[in-house]
Amino acid sequence: MLGDGPSGLADWPRPFVFRATHLDGCTLIPGSPFYFDLHLFDMRSPAVAYLVLSFAQLAREGLGPGRGRADLAEVSQLDEAGEPMRLYDGASFLLRQTSPPMMLSLEPGSERIDRIRVRFLTPTELKLGQEVAKQPEFGILAARIRDRLSTLRKLYDDGPLEIDFRAFGERAEKVRMTHCEIERVNVVRRSSRTGQSHPIGGFVGEAEYEGELGGFVPYLRAAKWTGVGRQTVWGKGEIEVQCAEVKP
Repeated sequence: MLGDGPSGLADWPRPFVFRATHLDGCTLIPGSPFYFDLHLFDMRSPAVAYLVLSFAQLAREGLGPGRGRADLAEVSQLDEAGEPMRLYDGASFLLRQTSPPMMLSLEPGSERIDRIRVRFLTPTELKLGQEVAKQPEFGILAARIRDRLSTLRKLYDDGPLEIDFRAFGERAEKVRMTHCEIERVNVVRRSSRTGQSHPIGGFVGEAEYEGELGGFVPYLRAAKWTGVGRQTVWGKGEIEVQCAEVKP
């Protein structure tokens, strides 16, 4: 516990998320390379150096159920287009200076967007009060994205979002969900260190929405990187937005 969290949170949300679903169920033979992505949001401290050291140590100690040992061969920083810049080379053991962080604008574009499709790529759970929402109604989805972005910014950057939260929510409530095709998946994470198991399931699939969506699309695109909902640190809540119809 890091102290009293914002908005009634007992624990602060971590300033990173893992993206490693491509490794689910994989068994690697000795010598095989593998990778995972980590999205880092901490703008206040030189966290990259500590992460490199931590993952190098974890790899040497052993990963996974069989405690397979590995070497941290390379760390690269990706830009918005997915192009890598090498930060760390396991052969030379040099950590290069990072490039400026990716900056994502939340300002709406000039185009009017009336319809979008949101794909829920990894298990997602959205809280509605004290309950978990059964469907990703747009008002719930947009509010949870807004709250997550604002909380991360408050804790690890220049302060919470400077927007009218109530007005944002009221506009989001006017957007209709016109199609929803989701399914529940049950996933359990088991700690190889403690032996404890934790459910990290949720729904996957897609939903379509209609309404005045231009002001919300930048938030949805930012949530591709931050995730939305519960347990995002383990890769839950990864989404992708597609503009189904754009009118000038």
